[in-house]
Amino acid sequence: MAFFGLIGNDQKLAQQYGGESASDKAARKRRESHHRNARAADQQGQAWEASERARQDRGGWWRTR
Repeated sequence: MAFFGLIGNDQKLAQQYGGESASDKAARKRRESHHRNARAADQQGQAWEASERARQDRGGWWRTR
């Protein structure tokens, strides 16, 4: 049963064959998706801030007195 010897050694095999291991690739993908989500949240926050600033700058009849 040589199959059971292959589980968990993807990093060793990646070093041997000069590629990216499956676990490293999965970790990279998780980090990239997190950054993508953080970027979208940041853009939403900036859009809200801009709209709030515009709303406050418009003023109203009570600000003209």
